[in-house]
Amino acid sequence: MSQDKFALLGNICYSTGPNKIHTIERGYLVVSGDKIVGAFDTLPDEYSGVRVEDYGEALIIPGMTDLHVHAPQFPFRGIGMDLELLDWLNTYTFPEEAKYSSIDYAEKIYEFFTQALKASPITRAVIFSTIHVPATRILFDKLEASGLISYVGKVNMDRNSPDDLRETTTTSLADTELLINEAKNYKRTHAILTPRFTPSCSDDLMKGLGDLKAKYDLPVQSHLCENPSEVELVRELCPTSKNYADTYDRFGLLDDKAIMAHCVYLNDDEIELMKVRKSFVAHCPQSNINLASGIAPVKKFLELGINVGLGTDIAAGASLSMFRAITDAIGVSKLYWRLVDEDFHALTFSETFYMATMGGGKFFGQVGSFLPGYEADVLVLDEKNSGVRRDNLLERLEQTIYLADENVILIAKYVAGKKL
Repeated sequence: MSQDKFALLGNICYSTGPNKIHTIERGYLVVSGDKIVGAFDTLPDEYSGVRVEDYGEALIIPGMTDLHVHAPQFPFRGIGMDLELLDWLNTYTFPEEAKYSSIDYAEKIYEFFTQALKASPITRAVIFSTIHVPATRILFDKLEASGLISYVGKVNMDRNSPDDLRETTTTSLADTELLINEAKNYKRTHAILTPRFTPSCSDDLMKGLGDLKAKYDLPVQSHLCENPSEVELVRELCPTSKNYADTYDRFGLLDDKAIMAHCVYLNDDEIELMKVRKSFVAHCPQSNINLASGIAPVKKFLELGINVGLGTDIAAGASLSMFRAITDAIGVSKLYWRLVDEDFHALTFSETFYMATMGGGKFFGQVGSFLPGYEADVLVLDEKNSGVRRDNLLERLEQTIYLADENVILIAKYVAGKKL
């Protein structure tokens, strides 16, 4: 990688941990190659000759990581929001995903999805495809060309699924291994094992995926304890498992490279297991509202040291905006504190900004902060209306996030030091 050195000049804001956002007014963010050198009040002497991009009074913040998004569901976001999870899957999701047997359809929709992702605050994403190998290849190609960095998983489903989305166990595993090996040819787009969720994956399939994980040292993404009906279905399908989380863990699918979306109804044993395994929770607040799933106890997860990031969960989440995910996470946590458990106060803005940047970015390594050595994922933001408050940089950042839909311009976006 070329060690191009440059600096960005503007109002810098970044997390150093869940409870601290560091700010520098008209500071310099120095980048060397794909890494952050540091953020400084004045440009260090040793970098006095580097190229400086002066962004005036714009905000410079880390890129955001979407830990959970379904690319094939992009066309029907915002539809069927009066249904709960299982009915919504059968009515909208499965019929839509079956369409990706068509190369032409996949080509069209994945182009729309990729361009929307590129135009968003998201610099890295962890993405579900469908069961279809040719369509998943198209998604790989488009994401690779976009300059974004991502993980993409071919979905596995061999039971309790519509006929046109149900694989045989053997075919599911063979197709998955085929794509694992093909993904080695990509630089920015990586393979991730993707059992849709326990109800759609037999024990034989889960065991096979566990074997592939061990063979190739792969990450895993799936769903866990999203909806009461889903949790009850898992209990009926897996009577010998200790709990829902155990249906993954017994096959070696829970570790520090695993992302479990939602985690609304984890019991104490499951919470402890997620902590011990160092697995990631992808908190998807808008999805949990839209499908009436509930409110995840995210404050508890953070206080216990569990890895937590945010997900848009298109299309159960109707918006690809990580800004919206930040503010929704705060809102639902207030309801959890007020209505469910007053021992856990609402999430702060600092905590949710951390989850969108540094917390979710941790899945990719040192990503999502401007601390030295972190990968240089950067967003440059400005307001359309200069009438917003500018006297306090931290308040300006919070207001920018809350008013994003009406007042934010994404001026520039860098991924691993490369401007898109």
